[in-house]
Amino acid sequence: VREILKRALELSATALILLHNHPSGDAEPSRADIEMTKLIVTTAKNLGILVHDHVVISREGHVSFKARGLI
Repeated sequence: VREILKRALELSATALILLHNHPSGDAEPSRADIEMTKLIVTTAKNLGILVHDHVVISREGHVSFKARGLI
């Protein structure tokens, strides 16, 4: 969380779209993915940064947290 938001602040970002891959092939977000995203969203909001979405990509497809109602 700290490294992501540190970089956002270095770039003077006002918004983020998070993206990561699941090499296993299953794009379903893990419990850890969901918890980490909630922490990033909350912390970013306190810094005036909006998180638009978090997308998990795999060989089998992708999952958008926003489309799933997780953000």
